[in-house]
Amino acid sequence: MSAHPGGPATAAPGARPGRSRRPARVVTVVASCLAVLAAVAVVGVRALGHEPSVTLLANWTGGDERHFREAVIEPFERKYHIRVDYQGSNAESQVLGADVEAGTPPDVVVLTGPGELAEYARQKHLVPLENLVRREDFGPSWATPLADGHVYWFPLKADLKSIVWYPAGLGERELRDAVRRPAAWCVGMGSGATSGWPGTDWIEDILLQRHGPAVYERWASGDLSWRSPQVRSAWTAWRDLIGAGGDAELVRRALKTPYQSASDPVAARPRGCTLEHQASFIRGRPAWRQTDGRYVSSAELLFGAAPRAWEVSGDLVALLHDTPQARKLIRYLASADAQRAWSEGESGFSVHAGLPPAAGGSGSAWHRSLALALRDEKAAHCFDASDAMPPAVRDAFAEAAVEFLAHPDRLDRLLGSLDTLSGTRDLTWLPSVCDRR
Repeated sequence: MSAHPGGPATAAPGARPGRSRRPARVVTVVASCLAVLAAVAVVGVRALGHEPSVTLLANWTGGDERHFREAVIEPFERKYHIRVDYQGSNAESQVLGADVEAGTPPDVVVLTGPGELAEYARQKHLVPLENLVRREDFGPSWATPLADGHVYWFPLKADLKSIVWYPAGLGERELRDAVRRPAAWCVGMGSGATSGWPGTDWIEDILLQRHGPAVYERWASGDLSWRSPQVRSAWTAWRDLIGAGGDAELVRRALKTPYQSASDPVAARPRGCTLEHQASFIRGRPAWRQTDGRYVSSAELLFGAAPRAWEVSGDLVALLHDTPQARKLIRYLASADAQRAWSEGESGFSVHAGLPPAAGGSGSAWHRSLALALRDEKAAHCFDASDAMPPAVRDAFAEAAVEFLAHPDRLDRLLGSLDTLSGTRDLTWLPSVCDRR
């Protein structure tokens, strides 16, 4: 049989009379049922397309992104039936800035810079988190209230920065001898739009270890001149350690090498550099895995003293759109379960008070000891100063570190320019970057 929409059914050629038609009532019922089923199918498809969702921007790509999706995002999606539209970018600051300017920011963002987040909070782009996150779960150096009394971020992942990596088997005497040889340092300043930050880490850490948390905090909060003797001496100490302006080949290599590849010569034969001043996350690079990388505190190696303060960094979560889905994601990311999941496989550290140090890690000695240093109650913990500074100052600092590496004779001009920029009105400085231990 063939049927034409809206017309009667006709018998097919050769069909027996009396067997070619079904009662009209039956045809009507079947058609009605099919229409209902079709409508249900359309509604079902539309419902799938409109599943509750939340957008999330972070800087994890590659293996880190896969781990984050599998360990953190997918369990959230299964539990709450909320889809997470994740975007990972190595230039997330630029992406976020463009999205905010276009009026299409993500619901939730993960940034390394509290200074950048403070500026967004001043512009009323961030939602206070007091009703969603317990500040006491993280402590004052990680969930810092701004001048308005509100907390706008908390850490999902933490790292230690006041450390130097070296290959297993390097004796103590070899280690001490290597410190004063510029060629022994693995240096890579490249990082795309954020190139130069490995140099700022050096300068910050030297200042912190030499002059302590009080001086460091005054500088990071905009209250100490870049041309002060303390800050200036940190730049010149870095110059002397890595040979800034000296061996042209060393300088060229440092400027051209991406920070992720700086340690590659450690595993080469013959071995190239042997020391790297870099954060705890670098232990996952192939060269340090192959050579069973060990670490020593920068205070001990460079200044022969027990660490009284640690420079730290973190991946900080903030809320831009106050939707029910985004609130659930914020609560979940601040939970002990999510924090434990992210620290699985030694991918980072959690400073959540509800978790023991190194929770979820594989239990290696270096990972346990770093986790304990992040919780060391006898030492101060100070957030990465450049990350805490206003974005314009942070970026200028990184650019100045690159220029200084090639031209250390320009230091006075560079520091003067940073002082002028830091004195600009309407910059947002954090009231505190160190805990008060």
